[in-house]
Amino acid sequence: MRVAIIHYWLVGMRGGEKVLEAICKIYPQADIYTHVYDKASISAAINSHTIYPTFINSLPYAKRMYKKYLPLMPMALEQLDLSQYDLVISSESGPAKGVIPNSPAVHICYCHSPMRYVWNMYHEYYRKSGIMTRLMMPPLAHRLRAWDIGTASRVDHFAANSVTVANRIRSYYRRDADVIHPPVDTQAFRPVPMQEVGDYYLMVGELVGYKRPDLAVEAFNLMKKKLVVIGGGEMLDYLRKIAGPTVTIMGSQSFDVLKYHYARCRALIFPGEEDFGIVPLEAMASGRPVIAFGRGGATETVIDGRTGVFFKDQTVETLIDAIDRLERMDFDPADAVTRAADFATPVFIRKFSNFAYKALGTEPPPAVRPAQIA
Repeated sequence: MRVAIIHYWLVGMRGGEKVLEAICKIYPQADIYTHVYDKASISAAINSHTIYPTFINSLPYAKRMYKKYLPLMPMALEQLDLSQYDLVISSESGPAKGVIPNSPAVHICYCHSPMRYVWNMYHEYYRKSGIMTRLMMPPLAHRLRAWDIGTASRVDHFAANSVTVANRIRSYYRRDADVIHPPVDTQAFRPVPMQEVGDYYLMVGELVGYKRPDLAVEAFNLMKKKLVVIGGGEMLDYLRKIAGPTVTIMGSQSFDVLKYHYARCRALIFPGEEDFGIVPLEAMASGRPVIAFGRGGATETVIDGRTGVFFKDQTVETLIDAIDRLERMDFDPADAVTRAADFATPVFIRKFSNFAYKALGTEPPPAVRPAQIA
């Protein structure tokens, strides 16, 4: 069976690329197609595959300014010749699912989210854009939405990374989707003895507006409790300006530093709404609880009152109240580790394999049954 994987762009190793890595384990001989390819920024596991970029990759400054070429990406996808493949897997967050497979082929789409910048986050992107982008966005987004809806019919079976995303697929595409949560490398994290746990809280992630790092900084400024923030992004300088004496903005850090703080923080603060959110699971795999905004993917991973607590509104007051509740909670690190194990990479491989075999209308042969893959 010839397999093609279409991934929106390969310019770094974030959540979508971790999913791609796991799919590559299932289909080690698959070819990968993508709009932009930066080999130096991608893992060896993905680079071991044959990778074909679209013509977008040859345009000026594509590796840095790839999103500026969004209007050209539908045409680029439709120029790909996939006639030799039996199974086409699109990894959708930017344009990826709009390919034209050979008619006997099965096309399955693993959707991280319908394109946020034309759907659920369109108005937020619009508000933050410059004058020229604002002039261009309405007509371009309108045409891209129409194309996006139309290409949903080219997909035989959808899988979503969360119930939240499955609901968006139903709302925008009028299609049902199986929910297969992304893989988490839980084996990379370990709890430490309680005497090594510190007195500070932790926030991890890209420092952008919708993740609400400002909410965490403001709350800890007011409480005068310790907060460590790890991550880079457009809000880094702003957060450093508003951070009080108890808040440490570390910026981007190595994986070893990240693991150290995951295991030793009092709890993880997760104030944004994510489609899924791997960070809370990494914290739980490290034996630490999570304080999360009670919407989006965190509601599918964190168990309120057991592995963490939720706050219902994105305000300083409700976040402070959630921190108070967590400090009174009887928390067992083993519960968090056990919960994180439900989302480990072998679980994803097993579920995605079953999903693909079902889409193909076949049973997995004994040598590669998902239970044995895991």
